[in-house]
Amino acid sequence: MTLYRIGRRSRQLGIPFVPRIVDKLVVVLCRCVVPSRCEIGIGTELGYGGIAVVLHERVRVGKNVMIGPCVTLGGRSGIVGVPVIGDDVFIGTGAKVLGDVRIGNRAVIGANAVVLQSVPDDAVVAGVPAKIIRLQVRDPEKRPVEMLSVMQAE
Repeated sequence: MTLYRIGRRSRQLGIPFVPRIVDKLVVVLCRCVVPSRCEIGIGTELGYGGIAVVLHERVRVGKNVMIGPCVTLGGRSGIVGVPVIGDDVFIGTGAKVLGDVRIGNRAVIGANAVVLQSVPDDAVVAGVPAKIIRLQVRDPEKRPVEMLSVMQAE
């Protein structure tokens, strides 16, 4: 993340060659693709140094997000948009978030899940393709009320 931040800051300052060099260093040293063009919020971490993480250059990641190893956040063929990740999200090892989807705040994406549709706030999703397996209901004052299991509700 330090190399990403250096590249991102250089890009914002208009230094043309430093972001490209930093992007190449990230690939060689960290074995991941985290372009300096993507927007990543403060407090976001890459598990195990970001091994095999691939992020699309237009992806937006919120604050305090935990991204596990081997995660892909990218586009899909024939679909223009890319994922937008909310704040305080956990993305498990090997998960794929593809296409024009929005992941809500405080969501949890299970290991090896393939997310092709948007995920609401406070949801837990898993599977291929990913489905909501738990949804935390909140009252207007934003206090947790109860946990609903979608499997039990059906």
